[in-house]
Amino acid sequence: MVPGVPATSADPVTTVVGIGADGWSGLSEAARSAVTSADVLFGGQRQLDLVGDVTATKTTWPSPLLAGLDELFASHAGQRICVLASGDPLLSGIGGTLVRRYGTENLRIIPGVSAVTLARARLGWTAEQTETLSAVGRNPSSLRRLLTPGRRVLLLSEDEYTPAVVASLLNAAGYGPSTLTVLEELGGPGERRHDTTAVELAEGSFGKLNIIAIECRPDSTTVSLPTTPGLPDEAFDHDAALTKRTVRAATLAVLAPLPGQLLWDIGSGSGSIAIEWCRAHPANRAVAVERNQLRRDRIAANADRLGATNLRVVEGTAPDACTGLDTPDAVFVGGGLRDGTLPACWDALVPGGTIVANGVTLEAEQQLAAAYADYGGSLSRISVECAEPLGALNGWTPMRTVVQWHARKPERTNTP
Repeated sequence: MVPGVPATSADPVTTVVGIGADGWSGLSEAARSAVTSADVLFGGQRQLDLVGDVTATKTTWPSPLLAGLDELFASHAGQRICVLASGDPLLSGIGGTLVRRYGTENLRIIPGVSAVTLARARLGWTAEQTETLSAVGRNPSSLRRLLTPGRRVLLLSEDEYTPAVVASLLNAAGYGPSTLTVLEELGGPGERRHDTTAVELAEGSFGKLNIIAIECRPDSTTVSLPTTPGLPDEAFDHDAALTKRTVRAATLAVLAPLPGQLLWDIGSGSGSIAIEWCRAHPANRAVAVERNQLRRDRIAANADRLGATNLRVVEGTAPDACTGLDTPDAVFVGGGLRDGTLPACWDALVPGGTIVANGVTLEAEQQLAAAYADYGGSLSRISVECAEPLGALNGWTPMRTVVQWHARKPERTNTP
């Protein structure tokens, strides 16, 4: 069923068939039957070529895909449609797009063996010890979030140049000794394997259909970043507009990011809170609202360097700059604590959402106390002292005390 087109009992279910580089010979009987009984086949040119001569009409995807998808399906309403996808259609493939667009009840999915499964079989890597990423239509900098010693990553390539891009990224991150195995045309007659390291792979291209296996190894001077909240302050380029490490860890603890949630970071400064929110889970998203152009540039650079590719930077100040943004699951207000900001952010939150605001000035403290009185939650003072040289000895130097307000918006209740 296509949005805007009434469904009827006669409308056939669209079948999505996963096909590998081995083509027709690798399809199951059910998959072959779906292809041969279809009136029309949708797919990329490579997938369509793999099935050879069939009676169905072959149609390549529109470009851009999403803009033309509904029209394509509507133009073939009532016909038996079969979609050809690479390997497992739900592994960073067209299958996920169709499920989100049309729902599972309108689709039948017959998966093939994915490139990831074939790669693990060639390498002897178990599923539980392997991370999977895709660079197909995505920023490969997301790999930086996973860089820890000994980690194993399989990355689906965008094209023949992706391995060199990945090698450059690893070298820049201090992970040049990482081993890279580039696997081409897995399962097909042209299957090839190349073993190298990021340092050795400075340039060059491979077959367009490839997957990269990475065993992460830092060089001797690289300090690997933790996976828990509270990255070192040195991990961020900043102009002192930075939520310091200890306070940042405490702030993220009460923000409590959950997979797939969206954060607004108001007055983002260096983007540290938004970046750590995104690093908590690959499905997390954040919007960093910042009025200063230099700081917006820093936020974008910090996000790319630390693998927070789901971060969007927005120009302006709250609450005006928040108009039209997706509804947040959580809001952090750091440098953007102005009159009207907290009530506007509270109203924007989803029911059950969390808001956290930090302040160091008397004026900010008054606003936080007022929000505490209006909305409840908790009000805390965070004091941190660090040992620093004091003449020939050492003494405690206090950081500015941070006042923190934290509240959870009540869930909606049904009234009688």
